[in-house]
Amino acid sequence: GFKSVLDTDKEEAKKVKMAAPDLSMKQWMGYFGNVGKLSPIPKDMKFGEVPEGVLRLGGTFAVSGNEVLYQWSDRLPGDHPVIDDVLSSIATGTN
Repeated sequence: GFKSVLDTDKEEAKKVKMAAPDLSMKQWMGYFGNVGKLSPIPKDMKFGEVPEGVLRLGGTFAVSGNEVLYQWSDRLPGDHPVIDDVLSSIATGTN
């Protein structure tokens, strides 16, 4: 499964190059609105605590039937594969 951001190796994290997406103010407001809806704060959570779901890393998959054509595990929140690499691996059948 996906690991927690707390389990990320510090040297591996240094390799991640991230940039903020080019969004308008309206798009940013929509983004933050969606985050609030998708990541509700539990009623019993105390100020300063971080929900487990916020710490969980994600990934990218491409599947065809039962075959996994591409798999990527995020190293940090916001880390993602280069889309051309994903499309290339799907086209050639290599991961």
